[in-house]
This record gives sequence, C-alpha cells and structure tokens, in this order.
Amino acid sequence: MKISFSERALTVVAGIPRGKTLSYEQVAVLAGSPRAYRAVGNIMNKNENPNVPCHRVIKSDGTVGGYAHGTAKKKAILKREGAL
Repeated sequence: MKISFSERALTVVAGIPRGKTLSYEQVAVLAGSPRAYRAVGNIMNKNENPNVPCHRVIKSDGTVGGYAHGTAKKKAILKREGAL
C-alpha cells in the first residue's frame, strides 16, 4: 500500500520533539519530496489532529510562518516549549 505525501508529512511532524522545530522544507525532504515545502504548509494549515504538532514547523529563515490559530499563538506556544 502506498502512503500519501500528506501522511508522510504528518508522520514527520508528529515526530518533532517538544522544544524543537523543523522548517517546511526540512519536513518536505524528510517526507520524500524535497520541493514540496508549500504543500507541507497547506497540509499543516488543514491539520486537525492534536497529535501532530504543526506549530513546530517554521519557515527556513527562522520566522514562525503561518498558523491556523494566528501567528501570535504559534509564537507563544513555541516560547512555552522552549523552541524560541
């Protein structure tokens, strides 16, 4: 059975430990599609699974990037976890 890119990306993100982050590009590479970093952003934006910490995925330049619940909340969560 072939696993979709979305499932692979969500699995990668589910494995990001508290206090750590990966860039959208790093997630794409680890999920097997290095140029699909925009797709990773779309997948994270639609994520509703609380076991997938999509707030731990940031932009390659170190800024937080988007978040469905607002960037201020994403920054606050990452600070609380010790990632910022």
